[in-house]
Amino acid sequence: MDKKMMAVSTAMLLLKLLEEEDLYGYQMIRKLEERSSRVFSLKEGTLYPILHSLEEQEAVESYEKCADTGRVRKYYHLTKKGRHLLREKQKEWEIYEKAVHDVMKGGMSFAF
Repeated sequence: MDKKMMAVSTAMLLLKLLEEEDLYGYQMIRKLEERSSRVFSLKEGTLYPILHSLEEQEAVESYEKCADTGRVRKYYHLTKKGRHLLREKQKEWEIYEKAVHDVMKGGMSFAF
């Protein structure tokens, strides 16, 4: 997948994952890979700047929690602003997706 297209959708996908449950970074990377059949394979260097940006927008909050192993992990939680942002991004994506589909469908019918 083109990196530009992936960048546009990544924040929305992270918000969607966090809508379901609080997660730490590595969990988000794995869940995105699993659900997208490995199309979305983020590196930590890509993930954390997006999460920090979402924190600055007050869309997510982070907190630390001790795992069973004794290791402290940083979890991310979706806020009310984050839920609103997710809805906005989903609407934008649906408009974009429909427009691409309409162009591709129209282009194919004119080819015959």
